[in-house]
Amino acid sequence: MIVPMLKELFKKTEPGSGDGRRQTGDVGESLAVRFLKKNGYKIIEQNYRSKLGEIDIIARDGKVLAFVEVKARRTNHFGGPKWALTPRKQRKISMVALEYLKKTEQMGADARFDVVAIRLLPKNPVIEIIKNAFDLAY
Repeated sequence: MIVPMLKELFKKTEPGSGDGRRQTGDVGESLAVRFLKKNGYKIIEQNYRSKLGEIDIIARDGKVLAFVEVKARRTNHFGGPKWALTPRKQRKISMVALEYLKKTEQMGADARFDVVAIRLLPKNPVIEIIKNAFDLAY
C-alpha cells in the first residue's frame, strides 16, 4: 500500500507535472495516521479547522491529548521535515489548540504538541514522532 502511494506521488511530481505540495501533504498525513495508530495513538480528528487555522491531527496518546503537526518532505532542499515548524506556525497551532480545548470543554486536560516528521523516500519512507516538540506559544 505504501509503495504504490509513493510511486504515484513521485510520478505526479516530476518536473513539469505541477506543484505536488498538496499531494505530498496528503500522502504524509495518511502515513502519519497509520504510524500514530501503530504506535498506540487514538485518532480523534484530522484536519481540524477553525477561523484561527488548522491542526493536522488531534489524537489521544494514553491519557494525553496530542495536537499533531505533520511535516513531510520529498527532498532536503529546504531542510529536513522536523525543522520546518517555524515559531509563527507554533503560535498558530497553539491558538487553535487552545480554541479546541475551550470549545470541547477540556481546558484542564493534559495536552502536548507532537510532530510527525516524514522523509518520503521512493521505496521506504522514514517516519519519526517527536513528542512534546514545542511548548505552548501564543
